[in-house]
Amino acid sequence: MGHRLSYKSAIEWTEATWNPVTGCTQVSPGCDHCYALRFAERFRGVRGHPYEGGFDLTLRYARLSLPLSWREPRTIFVNSMSDLFHKDVPDEFVNGVFATMEAAHWHTFQVLTKRPQRAARMATVLPWPPNVWLGTSVETSAYLWRVDALRRVPASIRFLSCEPLLGSLGGLDLHGIGWVIVGGESGYGHRPPEIHWVREIRDLCASEDVPFFFKQWGGRFPKEHGRQLDGRTHDGRPPITPSRQLRTSATAAEGTSRGS
Repeated sequence: MGHRLSYKSAIEWTEATWNPVTGCTQVSPGCDHCYALRFAERFRGVRGHPYEGGFDLTLRYARLSLPLSWREPRTIFVNSMSDLFHKDVPDEFVNGVFATMEAAHWHTFQVLTKRPQRAARMATVLPWPPNVWLGTSVETSAYLWRVDALRRVPASIRFLSCEPLLGSLGGLDLHGIGWVIVGGESGYGHRPPEIHWVREIRDLCASEDVPFFFKQWGGRFPKEHGRQLDGRTHDGRPPITPSRQLRTSATAAEGTSRGS
């Protein structure tokens, strides 16, 4: 399943990735050094490769039902190589992705978008089961409006990815937000975050009782400068979803039964 569904992800805040859509277009400064674009474009023109078309937006219909074949519960980052709410992804395809996520109730799906305004417009026609989380990226205070759009979506967990953090997010309102991830940029030409930008988000999360996850400082390589902030790591996460917990318990019971 290598290029279609990654059973184990190197991304610290998730366990696996599922890419029913690949490819995207840049919409804000956080996209300037997009790792997904760099990766995909390396294979443009390579016949038979999943990224033969580079980072051109591509709907992968054959991948729509893949999570249903995973029996063991996983936390799954949806479209790590794209954006489900890109304008060129048809409503019908978005509906298909949500139908799979609803059916695969033993998994927890993390959908991250830079286009929460479209998610908000579609919110009333999509199912929002408790195992589907929705997040938006906020790299500078100029994009705090995305948080307001996210609040209009009835996801069980709304989360923020402040990565790459490119400026202070002073004025950030965490009302209705259940998780915040912060990280520095990695790769060629990376723009390092200031420590006080990270601290102010950490302190705000602490005061509002919102789980805070610090992913990395970034650098030429993702782990170059580690992920400690003021001498410790921060691994806050929302609680496990009830549907996943039930499936985990059922799987454990099944294993006990087989062993007896």
